Amino acid sequence: MRLSNKVALVSGGSRGLGAEIARRFSVEGASVFIGDINESAGKSLEKELENAVYLPLNVTVEKSWKSVLLEIRKKAGRLDILVNNAGINIRQDIEEMPEESLDAMMAVNIKGPFLGIKHSIPLMRESGGGVILNMSSICGIVGHKYTNEAYTTTKGAVTLLTKSVASRYAKDNIRCNSVHPGTVDTPMLQSVLKDPEKRAERFNEIPLGRLATVKDVAAAFVYLASDEAAFVNGVSFPVDGGLTAY
Repeated sequence: MRLSNKVALVSGGSRGLGAEIARRFSVEGASVFIGDINESAGKSLEKELENAVYLPLNVTVEKSWKSVLLEIRKKAGRLDILVNNAGINIRQDIEEMPEESLDAMMAVNIKGPFLGIKHSIPLMRESGGGVILNMSSICGIVGHKYTNEAYTTTKGAVTLLTKSVASRYAKDNIRCNSVHPGTVDTPMLQSVLKDPEKRAERFNEIPLGRLATVKDVAAAFVYLASDEAAFVNGVSFPVDGGLTAY
């Protein structure tokens, strides 16, 4: 198993992509801490997985991160992998978006990973190193005409936060990479794709001619978290079927 004896924390890990990452990590042998504000979903996933623990986590609150990392220190004594997965997208264009919506997106999508990294680095350093993986998006690499400006702004910030951490903390044997999915096939997306025009927009921009699956994205996280990627640091890893290739 590729993550045997590793201890991982996945923020926003109770549902969607985060839950699939937690599942794959567990299958690959990791002990997984599921950090999320959704207690019922988190505890349900905890019961489903063989070696997982749910911990309540509000990524926008520093005290919450401190509490989670203290609990991981008590229960596991180390942290090998941090996945900053929690994120939101309030789908409003720049001319329509109120300040409060922008603040909310900045808090979850930028402040959340920042605080997670801040409080994970000391425990990783004590453990002899670790891996930080940040969920970004193709919108953290290119301007995407079907995506609002606020989301692109936050994911672009995550991309350069990743590179900064990668360059500064490699000396502590801490690698940091970001993953950039294109459009992912989820139940929520299916309602959008009922519109023939929007369906054509999404499929026509992808050279491979299909959407990403949650398994496609989770597989990238497993690889980057594993020792197979021991010399991969500071990269922006697209999982987009070639969308950003042109």
